[in-house]
Amino acid sequence: MTAAPHRIVFANEKGGTGKSTTAVHVAVALAFRGARVVAFDLDHRQQTMCRYFENRADTMKRRGIDLPTVECHVVEGMDEAGFEAFIADKAAGADFVVIDTPGRDDPLARHAATTSDTLVTPMNDSFVDFDLIGQVEGESFKVKKLSFYAELIWEARLKRSRASIEQNRRQMDWVVVRNRTGHTEARNMARIEQALNEMAKRVGFRIARGLSERVIYRELFPSGLTLLDKGQLGDLGTSHLVARQELRGLVKGLRLPGDTAVQPE
Repeated sequence: MTAAPHRIVFANEKGGTGKSTTAVHVAVALAFRGARVVAFDLDHRQQTMCRYFENRADTMKRRGIDLPTVECHVVEGMDEAGFEAFIADKAAGADFVVIDTPGRDDPLARHAATTSDTLVTPMNDSFVDFDLIGQVEGESFKVKKLSFYAELIWEARLKRSRASIEQNRRQMDWVVVRNRTGHTEARNMARIEQALNEMAKRVGFRIARGLSERVIYRELFPSGLTLLDKGQLGDLGTSHLVARQELRGLVKGLRLPGDTAVQPE
């Protein structure tokens, strides 16, 4: 029996956290590794992820080049059963399924999050974004309450933990990715780090360093290229080379199957 592809879901009910950019770059990084990656874009309004890969295909055709890429499908008008059947059909034989969800509350996005093998929640270093997973006291900045979203994932992880024993399924690894940390004031960053560490112990997610705020990510979208596409980007400055290292660090921090990093417990 062929093993099901490892399912990576990028989910955050708040927009503007770099979710689609992170999803695209991780998917391409896996493709560079030789993996077959099939992506599903649940944001049928924006379609940012699938548009990125359309642009990538156009660039390859225009330049006459062949780059590792990802097959992407927009998901619209499906219930949970229909969505699972769609994945089973389109991702048969794939190594990884990457799912990008909309930056809003959405029933299918919740389903995707709770069925992930690796759940990636990108967030900016601000308490506005932190509110997605928990509320803090106004003066002490200590966590006082889990959010509905955190409780949802906590319950899903408990169910998965039982199923992993009974049905030999993978356990869910939840990774909160801190994007754009370089634009956060030092004292505020320390407070957020303290709150995240407290939350991590309570609900069991891991924390990984994500992508900084860089113009290069917005500039790459029209061409569909990524920071990994050496030889196609022209002369890169030092900041872009640092950004490439950030991306490699993020992929390593996700501890995905086939990587040399230690797998999650």
